[in-house]
Amino acid sequence: MATLRRKATELWRKLSPVRYTYPAQDLRVGESRLHLVGSIHMGTEGMMPLPAKLQQQLTAADALIVEADITHGASPFCESERCPPLAERLNVDELTTFHRLCDEVGIAAEAADRLPAWQVALMLQSQQAQRLGLRADYGIDYQLLKAARAQQKPVIELEGPETQLALLKALPDNGLSLLQDTFRHWNTNARLLQTMISWWLERPPAASQTMLPGTFNTTLNDVLMLQRNREWSLALRALKPGNYVVAVGALHLYGEGNLPGLLKNA
Repeated sequence: MATLRRKATELWRKLSPVRYTYPAQDLRVGESRLHLVGSIHMGTEGMMPLPAKLQQQLTAADALIVEADITHGASPFCESERCPPLAERLNVDELTTFHRLCDEVGIAAEAADRLPAWQVALMLQSQQAQRLGLRADYGIDYQLLKAARAQQKPVIELEGPETQLALLKALPDNGLSLLQDTFRHWNTNARLLQTMISWWLERPPAASQTMLPGTFNTTLNDVLMLQRNREWSLALRALKPGNYVVAVGALHLYGEGNLPGLLKNA
């Protein structure tokens, strides 16, 4: 009887999924219940405090799962290898764009000149986000981590900062294509950041209605999005039975090869 009641409850949830005021989905994977949250790693002051429903989900959870515990560990802006000057790695148009964007976001071009290309890309993107009013301490995963620590909840990392840093360092040509994509999609990325903020401040999209612009080329999208989604889905399916809040970057919830789709089709 209990089994029949549980199956009926699960069927009702599938037919009538809960809609939240922020990007999130409830999934059952094996014997575990996942509250899958589309996080933004840098947020605005209006994104504090966390929505009451999300705070309730965290209170009821056995653990918080994040991509990486950003409150400690390796930083992509600390140590770096010394590379040839950007004038030797970029063509004339790209070098002009680099100097223009440095002026736009207030980065000293000479300070970035000998850094790996992936690191230059992250510096530009981070400064762009800050110019749009975003701050790391307003980010959803950061707020969740602080709340979990306050409640003495276990924190589980899907990757960890060191793994993420190793992924960036392993990109071909020190991540040159990531820097080139940053140039190419600069304005699109700004609009995408504003769109994701609106998901938290206004209303999240329905998954079936979400058409997002691409800001990675095919190879980068496979490495930074699709492969990671596949690895995360395996890790989440391997969890011991329990109730979890899972916070990953919001873009991982939508588009081709998205994480919820992989978990549902497992």
